[in-house]
Amino acid sequence: MPLISQRVELARNGANDKVICRMASGWAVMGDVQFLPGYCLLLPDPVVPSLNDLDADARAIYLLDMARLGDAVLQATGALRMNYEILGNSEPELHCHIFPRYATEPEEKRKMPVWFYDWKTATPYTEEAHGDLRHSIARLLQASSRV
Repeated sequence: MPLISQRVELARNGANDKVICRMASGWAVMGDVQFLPGYCLLLPDPVVPSLNDLDADARAIYLLDMARLGDAVLQATGALRMNYEILGNSEPELHCHIFPRYATEPEEKRKMPVWFYDWKTATPYTEEAHGDLRHSIARLLQASSRV
């Protein structure tokens, strides 16, 4: 089973420890690594190959959820700005990377795509280190859904 499908299946079964919350279009989850604290992904449920495989209504809901998740991460982290990336080249199933970008990043990296960071040596997500941030993002998403 492809990676995104595996992660969605784990989320459905309550077995994905990185789940922030269920959203209308899928699952908000913390990234496996946290070289930029607050790095998240939006995984669609059901899983589809790409954004283009969603009908107009589902596409609008997914993109709105993406922006809502970005708003929550921005508020929870105090980041300078947010970057959103939907690629699908390595994992050919729809998923959006949501990266907070910080003024404190090294100058040579701050203006470059996050893919220039060393992902292999990045700080892995742990509940002990990042759980409070995950819960903060979840609370902000819950509050924004009532507005």
